[in-house]
Amino acid sequence: MKLATRNRRSWRALLTAGLFATPFLSCGPAPETEVRPLEGSQEATGETRQGAISWTLGAQYDATKSNITFNVYSSRATRIEVYLYQTPYGAQEVAKYALTKNETTKVWTVTLPVSTIQSKITGPVYYGYRAWGPNWTYNSSWTKGSSLGFVADVDAQGNRFNPNKLLVDPYALEISHDPTNANNTDGTLFASGPSHRLKDSGAHAPKSIVLAPDTTSYGTKPTRALKDDVIYEVHVRGLTQGDSSITSCRGTYAGAAQKAASLAALGVTAVEFLPLQETDNDDNDVNATSTADDNYWGYMTLNFFAPDRRYACDKSPGGPTKEFKAMVKAFHDKGIKVFIDVVYNHTGEGGAWSSTDKNTYNLISFRGLDNPTYYSLTSDMQNSWDNTGVGGNFNTRNETARNLIIHSLKYWKDELGVDGFRFDLASVLGNTCEHGCFNYDKTNAETALNKIWSNLSPRPAAGGTGADLIAEPWAIGGNSYQVGNFPSGWSEWNGKYRDTFRKDQNQMGLEAVTPGDLATRFAGSSDLYFDDGRKPYNSINFMVAHDGMTLKDLYSCNSKNNNQPWPYGPSDGGEDNNHSWDQGGVAADQRKAARNGMAFLMMSAGTPMFTGGDEFLRTQYCNNNVYNLDSSANWLNYALNTDQANFKTFTQRLIAFRKAHPALRPANFFSGSDTNGNVMEQMRWFQPSGAVADTAYMGNSGNHALAFRIDGTEFGDPAAAIYVAYNGWSEPVEFKLPWPFAGKNWYRVTDTCPWAEGSNQVASPGTEALIGGEHTGYTVCGRGLIVLIAK
Repeated sequence: MKLATRNRRSWRALLTAGLFATPFLSCGPAPETEVRPLEGSQEATGETRQGAISWTLGAQYDATKSNITFNVYSSRATRIEVYLYQTPYGAQEVAKYALTKNETTKVWTVTLPVSTIQSKITGPVYYGYRAWGPNWTYNSSWTKGSSLGFVADVDAQGNRFNPNKLLVDPYALEISHDPTNANNTDGTLFASGPSHRLKDSGAHAPKSIVLAPDTTSYGTKPTRALKDDVIYEVHVRGLTQGDSSITSCRGTYAGAAQKAASLAALGVTAVEFLPLQETDNDDNDVNATSTADDNYWGYMTLNFFAPDRRYACDKSPGGPTKEFKAMVKAFHDKGIKVFIDVVYNHTGEGGAWSSTDKNTYNLISFRGLDNPTYYSLTSDMQNSWDNTGVGGNFNTRNETARNLIIHSLKYWKDELGVDGFRFDLASVLGNTCEHGCFNYDKTNAETALNKIWSNLSPRPAAGGTGADLIAEPWAIGGNSYQVGNFPSGWSEWNGKYRDTFRKDQNQMGLEAVTPGDLATRFAGSSDLYFDDGRKPYNSINFMVAHDGMTLKDLYSCNSKNNNQPWPYGPSDGGEDNNHSWDQGGVAADQRKAARNGMAFLMMSAGTPMFTGGDEFLRTQYCNNNVYNLDSSANWLNYALNTDQANFKTFTQRLIAFRKAHPALRPANFFSGSDTNGNVMEQMRWFQPSGAVADTAYMGNSGNHALAFRIDGTEFGDPAAAIYVAYNGWSEPVEFKLPWPFAGKNWYRVTDTCPWAEGSNQVASPGTEALIGGEHTGYTVCGRGLIVLIAK
């Protein structure tokens, strides 16, 4: 599916919806402030945070906690001041200090004694930056809200400095709140341009928070190989917000920690959370029955280091960090990895407010500090280059921006305990052009993609310490669709796997899918990953993801239905071609199709991923773009009816079957599985007649039935062989079973057909029904699937 239709709304849309009817809060009189010169200058080149991560940017205590050093990068600023606050919202600064620039590193620095700060601030230290540059020169008479020094909103070099906008530190470890929220719905405070440039954002702007290193344990990281994982993609809030069994802290990290045991019981080995880095979602609480400003998914990142405060039960400074680590420990204690979805292709600052106005942009953090460093710009440097559809591209080609990505990943991995990352619109990270163009190149060693790989200690194929790295291998426009073309070692969301099975199930007669196409996907997609040395597990197999319909809706909806009233919508955008079908409106057939979809995942070589709630047929009521639905319709509902409970048991037992049979989790591609009808050693393909499927059969899109046998003895599998037969026809088909090896017979593990529906649709180990030996006939219902083992 194309991702241009994700419509993760830009800051322009988020900040202007509803015309900001809520009045401003009174800020009161400005407190006495002072400007002080640099004290204790220190170059940002030597120290490391906790001795583990090599950067000195941000605000950091020294080893004795006697001083705090503020370091911020800007190659183009002519003056930067740090403003300190007693409280994060509604008040003016209590002090401000000028920073000094190191002309070699381009890092601006000031070191302040904690005693000095404590004479003005009791408790947490909140701070932000104001910056001047060539387009807005420094004038000592400037005051907040003044135009003194103004030259242009944007100059010929792309600078967008504006000292009236207080800026978040890109290396802040936590931030206090979002720009717009229940107390402030006026997003124009953060904008430049002729109508807004003189509005001072200081009292309302998010504040960076100075944190001392935290010692909360995140437990012992699992070392499992990716090939042995089952990934559960879920929203951290949606996981528990609707769960009545969670008596406190629903929708938070602490709430999610309470689900670790149940997910382990389901068989999940890795939980992949939608974005958890600080995003613009405080607006969700402004009107609990409206989608106007909601950002539920979280793909508009404000800061790459800070755990999102809204998902913390403890929102006090330091609370989100501690609570996140405690959640990670809860999952680690159950042997579950924690992956997070990270967004480095664009930021929450968004793009231009209007396609005809180059002046009006949001200045919240990166853009106000060094616009051409942090963003890809058009060739005239006047606007953002947009390859994401949701605002300007982050400048992943620039070394400073690239280092920020790597540093934040190391922070989440080494200090917060994260085991792996899924990279949103990851082909932007392979860009080789800074301004005026886009070009993906997987071989260029200087791309963010390759720098991440070389700096983040990827997990070895056989398992061990390290990070699992997963790409969403597409963006929008140019040569950004790169499924199967990421650098060696990278895993990818396999969009071709998804589309092949969807088309075969739901669009017979409309889409041409051959048995060979199915075989290639079942066998690990060697056409995509073999040529560059990658393995089957580098294919992240999925039928659905957060971005689109749920598994139930894929087989219950003929098209999207996004314009429903709250709480089921409305949601703009969404893919029009979902390869979905309601199975003629027959509920039993809809459940059967969903069972097939789950079985495809668990019987395929590769790493399976499904979305939270798919294990019990969660619905989004045919809405396929629920990015803005922070509602009961989008939170997981654990009050299951009989059909849902049966499907959950079906899923749980299929996962257990996969985990019990290493033949389904090959480290390498099956020998001989080239789908050309050749004699195969580890894997063979069969026609329903029992004959080996030759090239003619495999290449004919008029054939809609296929079976395969995996030789379990090649993998030390407890089953001598595993046999899977899928009938894509609408009518029953008899399959003649192949040889189960000497002295063995075939036994049924599952049949997805309606006759077998119930809590025992997947047999428990040892209770499999005897079917027979070679040439035994087994009739599979229309659009049904069976799994047999030889023993």
